[in-house]
Amino acid sequence: MKPIFLDHASTTPLDPVVAEIMVEVLKGDLGTGNPSSGTHAFGWDAATAIESARAEVAALIGARAEDIIFTSGATESDNLAILGFARGRADQGRHLVTSRTEHKAVLDCARQLEKRGWQVGWLTPDRDGRIDPAAVAAALRADTQLVSIMQANNETGVVHDIAAIAMICRARGVCLHSDAAQSVGRMLINVESLGIDLLSISAHKLYGPKGIGALWVSPRARPWIEPIMWGGGHERGLRPGTLATHQIVGFGRAAAQAREHCESDARHIEALAERFRSGLADLGGLRWNDHPVHRLPGLVSLSIAGVEGESLIAAMPAIAVSSGAACDSASGEPSYVLRAQGVKAELAQSTLRVAFGRFNTESDAAVAVSAIREAVTELRSQDAPGSPAGVYWKMGKSGSLREGAQVRCFVRLDAARRIAAVEFRAATCPGVRVVLEGLKSELVGRFAATPELGDPRDWARRFGLPTEKLGRLFRVEDALRAALEAAGET
Repeated sequence: MKPIFLDHASTTPLDPVVAEIMVEVLKGDLGTGNPSSGTHAFGWDAATAIESARAEVAALIGARAEDIIFTSGATESDNLAILGFARGRADQGRHLVTSRTEHKAVLDCARQLEKRGWQVGWLTPDRDGRIDPAAVAAALRADTQLVSIMQANNETGVVHDIAAIAMICRARGVCLHSDAAQSVGRMLINVESLGIDLLSISAHKLYGPKGIGALWVSPRARPWIEPIMWGGGHERGLRPGTLATHQIVGFGRAAAQAREHCESDARHIEALAERFRSGLADLGGLRWNDHPVHRLPGLVSLSIAGVEGESLIAAMPAIAVSSGAACDSASGEPSYVLRAQGVKAELAQSTLRVAFGRFNTESDAAVAVSAIREAVTELRSQDAPGSPAGVYWKMGKSGSLREGAQVRCFVRLDAARRIAAVEFRAATCPGVRVVLEGLKSELVGRFAATPELGDPRDWARRFGLPTEKLGRLFRVEDALRAALEAAGET
């Protein structure tokens, strides 16, 4: 059976109503015409449908339809907002302010600008993950052209005080961009009352299709935005390319659904999140990373002490969730968002992001609680002190949770100095655990002085482990050798 989908912060399933209208477009005449073709009815009808969808997207955020620019998603919108604005304002000054907890689309744009001679003011959040508006004010300079702060964080769900930040920026004559991919559809938003200048949206975060999004550009910011792609005058000259009618119509219908159901959806998913939180409250060793007050409804980020992130997710096949840690399988680097909040690497490494959605039920929340409790209990018991440690066992240790792999090896020798038993206690990924189980059976009976361990590269091939896990296998080898050396000294 497929797991229960609880990863709505990464994407949302296509609403059946949205899918239905997209199929109608693809099968009918609307899917035939190019909306830029102004010489026949097929093009006119497609253009009319697109403008209706544009109006629905604009209504969702309290904007004018003519200020909505369709893109391929929030990532492209972020790029157009930051790089396009920087291109248009470079002769006015070259300073940008953003935070260390932004989406990679914003962080990478800022780093690209640094390579082009811009200076970036990097803001650090407080321990609860929020960016203090006063910190924004302090970071502004006479040559600051743009501030980019997301409305809600994609990992933790922490909501920033964008209205207060916008007021500061407006008073200093600085434009403000906000990535609202996570918040649009989960919160009621009005760009005019927020006082911002640029807003990025993605359809697939509000039960619409993937591959389509929008950038709202205020009249105040429009004169300074230049395109970052060329090839036609589409989308007010800012985004060339033939418009995908079926995707845009689907986006429009998803926006209309979100505007109608936003408040009821928010109540529903937050009730599920509260049930989830209360079900885990007594588990122990938990750190709740979502802000106690200023947070998105339905999104829960928690770090769990005493377990390893990959192993935890692998031990819960009943639910589809993500790790809040932006981990590279080779380096084991923990989430940069949580590290910026001061969360220790070991704890950030063991993080879950659970995000409920429109179609989840109370039963789904209960299953999630049970799955996490059982997995955590099992993994903690595997790494518990005690057996096999004892007078006849010798231990070797290598690595650490900070490095993404910690291995303890216990060996017991018989009277002939052969390996009578070997056990591992490891906080590492499931693939490495498979190798550990295989090594246990292979090593028993071998002489401790010459065990013919083989090479970790051979282990990877024999047990079908990806080569990027070799760093963790070397930790296994180090722990095993240390245990055998300790046993050989007695």
